[in-house]
Amino acid sequence: MPKVIPLRVLLGLSDPPGVDWGRIRALQFNGNNQHGFLKIVAAIVCGLLMVQLGIGQVNIWFLGLWLAGLAALYIYAHLLYRKQSAWQRKTINRSELTKVYLVSLAGGSLWGVGFLLFAFSTNLMTMIPIWAIIICLMVGSAMLLSNVPLSSILFISSSSAAMIFGWLYIGSPHLVLATLAIAVLLISGCLMTGRSFIERRVAEASLTEKSEVVSLLLKEFEDTGADWLWQTDTSRRITHVSPRFAHALGQPAEQIEGKPFLQLVAGESWESGKFSTALHELAEKLKRRDSFSNMLVPVQINGENRWWELSASPKLDDNGIFHGFRGVGSDITEQRESADKISHLARFDTLTRLPNRLQLTDTLGKAMQEAEKWNGRYGFMMIDLDRFKAVNDTLGHPVGDRLLARVSDRLRSIMTDNELCGRLGGDEFAVVVKDAGDTHYMELLASKIIEVLSRPYEVDQHTLFIGASVGTAIGPRDGRTVEMLMRSADLALYRSKDQGGGAFTHYEPQLHVQAEERRVMEMALRKAMKNDEFLLHYQPVVSADSGGIVGFEALLRWNNPEFGSVSPAKFVPLAEEARLIVPIGEWVLRTACKEAMRWPSTVKVAVNVSADQLTEVNFLSMVVSALEESGLAPSRLEIEVTESIFMHEGNGAAATLDQIIALGINLSLDDFGTGYSSLGYLRKTRFSTIKVDRSFVQGAAKNAPESLAIIRAVVAMADALGMSTTAEGAETEEEVQMIRRLGCRKIQGYYFGRPMIAEDAKNLFGELDAPQLQYDKKSA
Repeated sequence: MPKVIPLRVLLGLSDPPGVDWGRIRALQFNGNNQHGFLKIVAAIVCGLLMVQLGIGQVNIWFLGLWLAGLAALYIYAHLLYRKQSAWQRKTINRSELTKVYLVSLAGGSLWGVGFLLFAFSTNLMTMIPIWAIIICLMVGSAMLLSNVPLSSILFISSSSAAMIFGWLYIGSPHLVLATLAIAVLLISGCLMTGRSFIERRVAEASLTEKSEVVSLLLKEFEDTGADWLWQTDTSRRITHVSPRFAHALGQPAEQIEGKPFLQLVAGESWESGKFSTALHELAEKLKRRDSFSNMLVPVQINGENRWWELSASPKLDDNGIFHGFRGVGSDITEQRESADKISHLARFDTLTRLPNRLQLTDTLGKAMQEAEKWNGRYGFMMIDLDRFKAVNDTLGHPVGDRLLARVSDRLRSIMTDNELCGRLGGDEFAVVVKDAGDTHYMELLASKIIEVLSRPYEVDQHTLFIGASVGTAIGPRDGRTVEMLMRSADLALYRSKDQGGGAFTHYEPQLHVQAEERRVMEMALRKAMKNDEFLLHYQPVVSADSGGIVGFEALLRWNNPEFGSVSPAKFVPLAEEARLIVPIGEWVLRTACKEAMRWPSTVKVAVNVSADQLTEVNFLSMVVSALEESGLAPSRLEIEVTESIFMHEGNGAAATLDQIIALGINLSLDDFGTGYSSLGYLRKTRFSTIKVDRSFVQGAAKNAPESLAIIRAVVAMADALGMSTTAEGAETEEEVQMIRRLGCRKIQGYYFGRPMIAEDAKNLFGELDAPQLQYDKKSA
């Protein structure tokens, strides 16, 4: 119900949303049916009085017809209302009140017609009593029909309009003004009375609803076995023991009656007097006669510890005299135990049983508060496991989970009362050092964590070797809030991981500067493709025998207005972290394929592809789309991958490579021998080319026996498997000659050409389309 009922709604002309106006109209309609018989009697009596006054002055036939019409209208209205009210409807729409309005309008019009009959036939002295009778009827209408204000207004308005016309006809302007004033006053009073009627009925209906709700709630309370009532006298002794209360105490009702309430609740501790804090508080509340609500109290029932939730208020009579307490209680032991379990789960990691992030941050916050009191220092260490992802990918998550449990056991064994170790998530752990006044202690602890976690693990008959990287931060110097200190430790951990892992780094402000630079560079990198800041350079790959160009390797370059020319070694890892390598890689592939169509048909283009690209669902369809869009033959495209993609078994990379080969695309294994090399890669995947890293080429040029042996082995193996070899990094004549002697088929390096823009690469061929076109070394 709105606070103020709008006039249009009060009159029944509109129904704004949000309120059940149909129910309000039903209240109006039902109120309109009251005193129905009284209305008929009053109308007929007034009609007979007017007929009596008009005999001899007004045409008797007109008077008879008028009285008959009046009686018929009121009898019809009474029968109509009686029939409608028999249904006791709960809601009525606006259109259903139309008959009520029409009846009122017809009634007011009939009385107005009666007045006009007299106005046309009699004098002023006869008109005064007729006028008084109709005024009385208008007052009655304002009183009896005010619950439907529009109905009363129609009656008053129609009858008043006729009387005003009649007085004007007779020539009595003062009576015109009087009639108009009375009509306005009655209409105003009708509106106020109608508004009050609706508000009163709505309040009564609301009170009835609330009474029904209270009755239902009391019935539900009486029907449930979860709660029970209790009450005491002025001495705080139990009276009127309910069966449920007796059941909750586990004693017969007659044994409970008259016993002190506190004695029943305290159990065995009543004799010793060793009450819990909650029992002390309950005793004080009862002593001071204070109300209490939802108070949790530990109780002993037959030697068993339970938890009760009690609420009560003092009983006072009309004179304010205290007569004891009346309250309600419930046994919430199961809920309390469940809440304790939920609280434990909310603060501990289920896999490792170590504190989780929530508890770590709470403990760090308390350590900060304690250190602030004594002007002390506190520390925070973040730990990340090295090579854990490889275990998860190769042996599966169950083995990875058991490995994390072993790691947590080792961390737990290192901790003292001064530290709290927990798991942040995944393979990240953290340690809160409550007192970090000795920085040397933090270094020793970090070194010990790395040493202990780097020892081999035996899990499911697997011997696993992982390591750990640690980042440390000391407050308040490195952070005065929990978030700042954790951020500082995270930046230090990032530096440790960036250095290859197996080390710890302490936070220094320069790390934050570098992180901010990475953030700004990442934002710029996200806009680079849209701003057309990327371009490709192409480095020639030549035949070792003829020196002719057989292909180009596409190399990505980034020129940014703010950072200038950014090294790929700097922005490619950032693109991988930011998950931008897939769209960037797609642009590289499509651009390289289009540019290769400008070269001779025998010249290939090599494009580097990362593991993230290979595992992308739409990678193969994207490659096919790039070939179709450019028109490049699949045999002229060479996909270069590194050994690192094979470190993630289960990611689908190997299957994707097989599908690439099936399309007729060449496959090249880059940087062979520098990572986790395995002949199994070459057995599983049919590479067309193996690329020998420039570190071996430089070593062989210096006659290093290890490098010479590795290159010979790679060449022999490639020849046996039907693969080609490409030596990278040839910069001198001596290195080129050595590569030829060792049997490598293709050479790539500065000796033959530096990476160049697409137009320069195209100009190397001139107008010719021949695979044996010699490259002029002097123009490089």
